[in-house]
Amino acid sequence: MKVLIVEDEPFAQQELIRLLEKVATGTEVIACLDSVEDTVEWLRENPVPDLIFLDIQLSDGLSFEIFKQEKVMCPVIFTTAFDEYSIQAFKVNSIDYLLKPIKTDDLQAALKKFEDVRKSYQSGLQMPFDISKLELLLKPVTKEYKSRFIARVGDQIRHLGIDEISWFYAEDNVVFLITRTNHRYIIDYTLDQIMELLDPAVFTRLNRSVIAHISGIGKVSRYFNGRLLVEMIPASPEPIYVSRAKAQSFIEWLDK
Repeated sequence: MKVLIVEDEPFAQQELIRLLEKVATGTEVIACLDSVEDTVEWLRENPVPDLIFLDIQLSDGLSFEIFKQEKVMCPVIFTTAFDEYSIQAFKVNSIDYLLKPIKTDDLQAALKKFEDVRKSYQSGLQMPFDISKLELLLKPVTKEYKSRFIARVGDQIRHLGIDEISWFYAEDNVVFLITRTNHRYIIDYTLDQIMELLDPAVFTRLNRSVIAHISGIGKVSRYFNGRLLVEMIPASPEPIYVSRAKAQSFIEWLDK
């Protein structure tokens, strides 16, 4: 059995490999990837694996973006550390689900289910799940998004409302907040944490290093190899690019 692992935490990758060696003799892990962009590219350039273990939250966004950009023609077992995602949603959609840290018994049960699902694929029938419905099921009924952040400036604490923020960026493991008036503050969050706290209707992740408010996005231009060049407001010191894999979904987000 040839397995693709898509997981952005190296320790979690190694732990899953260890468990597979323990419970599924003969399994070959053909690749370990950590992002939407790399996974889409890999799927386009390589033979279809027998099974994909797919983390929901990847380094550059939710893994559901993969299905919007590339047809996945093999069974998928989702994994996540976020227990707010509904297990029932996956069962309804005929997809299995593992909560991290993954337990041996749960993995064995998922692989047993995989053997049944595999027959559907081998007979030419794709699993009948609708990723848009799955996303809808996984969304909380109501969610309060963060309305402000605090930043420390020397001995002072400054609070910044969402409407004051233009974009965030990470550099050397430090995350900065850029205001519309072009002031820069260090904040105590990772970009992954920030994306969980913000309203996705007005904030989007441009790449692994940048999250932007809609008002912080200026001119967008086509660039080399299918990428997009984004001019920030206020201007960024370095060019900001959106990858080819994420370009279409970014344009759709702009058009909402």
